[in-house]
Amino acid sequence: MGMLSLNCLMLKQERRRRRRFQARNGPTTDDNSQAGERSTCLGPHLHLPEDIWCLIHSLMPLRDSARSACVSGTFLRSWRCRPILTFNEETLGLKKKEGQKSDIAKAFASRVDCILKNHLGTCVKILEVVILDYYKVNACHLNSWLKSAIRPGIEEVTILLPAKQRPEYIFPCSIFVDGCGNSIRYLHLSYCTLRPTVEFDHLRSLTKLHLFEVLITGDELGCLISSSFSLEELELRCCWELFCLKIPFWLERFSCLRVDECNKLQVIESTAPNLSTVEFFGEPVQLMFGESSQVKNLMLEYSFEPNAVNYAITKLPSIAPHLETLILYSTCERVNTPIVADKFLHLKHLDIYIGDDDDEPVAFVYDYLSLVSFLDASPALESFTLSVDPDDMKHDSVLGDTSSIRQIPRHSHDRLKKVQVNGFFSAKSMFELICHIIETATSLESLMLDCIYGEEMGDGTARCSASKFGKCRRRSKRTVLEAHKALSVINRYIVGRIPSAVKLSVGKPCSRCHAIDVDLL
Repeated sequence: MGMLSLNCLMLKQERRRRRRFQARNGPTTDDNSQAGERSTCLGPHLHLPEDIWCLIHSLMPLRDSARSACVSGTFLRSWRCRPILTFNEETLGLKKKEGQKSDIAKAFASRVDCILKNHLGTCVKILEVVILDYYKVNACHLNSWLKSAIRPGIEEVTILLPAKQRPEYIFPCSIFVDGCGNSIRYLHLSYCTLRPTVEFDHLRSLTKLHLFEVLITGDELGCLISSSFSLEELELRCCWELFCLKIPFWLERFSCLRVDECNKLQVIESTAPNLSTVEFFGEPVQLMFGESSQVKNLMLEYSFEPNAVNYAITKLPSIAPHLETLILYSTCERVNTPIVADKFLHLKHLDIYIGDDDDEPVAFVYDYLSLVSFLDASPALESFTLSVDPDDMKHDSVLGDTSSIRQIPRHSHDRLKKVQVNGFFSAKSMFELICHIIETATSLESLMLDCIYGEEMGDGTARCSASKFGKCRRRSKRTVLEAHKALSVINRYIVGRIPSAVKLSVGKPCSRCHAIDVDLL
């Protein structure tokens, strides 16, 4: 909404006021003579309630709203009630052009200075500052902006700094004193150093804390959140000074933890009674959730270490006994999934991705049939998704040889209703796994086998019609050939085994992008 739109809105308001007056009192003698004059009496001459002006200013783009404050005292007062201040190139009307970085940097600082000077930082609920690397905003300048905008009553603060400022910029924790931090519910900081002390207790209403490439130790993080009794969610990405992460038991509302590439982290310990969701990506760590762990949703991905599936089935039943949803990403598996005595008694949804390490010097053929151990250990399982990128997988194809299919002891998976395989290929052990599920999952309702990993399911014949790019992702000839082999396995050996009550969906190679000579099969 620009200034022209604002004028139109105010003109409509004036006309409506005039019509209501005429309906009550009849037309006045000078009404026609003054109609043209009234139509030009805009802005501060309109007798609108102040909260309406505040609403209008909150809906206008930041630059237009700030400019209108120069028109009158009425506009200035409503501008100072604007609750959201977002400072980036778009909101400030700065367009990056080649060779004009220095001009943009100067304009950015000048406009933020001017806006905060007129706004006074009062009534701000949400503050977002996005500083790019060529702005060259020094620490004193940035601190002055924070001091102006972070006042009692502010609820959300997002400060996104350029990578080159880490670790030189030390975020001033003193900004949160005198009640300025006690109303903050969401805090997101990036590329800075954070050094709270044991006396820090100024984020008492904080519910969400996101730190990205922030230098902070485990003890300092403990100081930051120890008095945040409303904390519900903590996200840590690339915080490389963390060695030990502890979540205390008195954070009773804490429910969600995300840790991503904090590669020096060794231990995650939580005694928070209601922690239910944990997402972890990085080097393997020791997980300690306490005897009364209520973790129900766990996503686990090791960045380089193999055998995440093996770790999960052997360790997680005792670490997180109440799991209901488990998502595993394994760069590769170098041991087959073992049979275990412990059970995932509450696990309902299992999602496993298995990749392959090209750098492994010794060829290892993973036995997908061994995943039955996971199904046997999960008596309440309702859905199972297996994703495999078969580009470099080593396997013995079942195509043309089904004489030696293995039979293993059958446990009835009587609650399993939905099975999906993304990247189904012609490996013998993959075929054996699907056959075992078909025979033992007595409540199975749907089975989806997708022969091309990573493509959206289309109508099964022309998949690229579902792609916004109008074509499928480029694939190697080997991958496309394997997809057609997998389709042959489905048509020859699986379709006839499907019970009538089970819906079979097949993700076929794209008829346009993945066409091959059938004689190659």
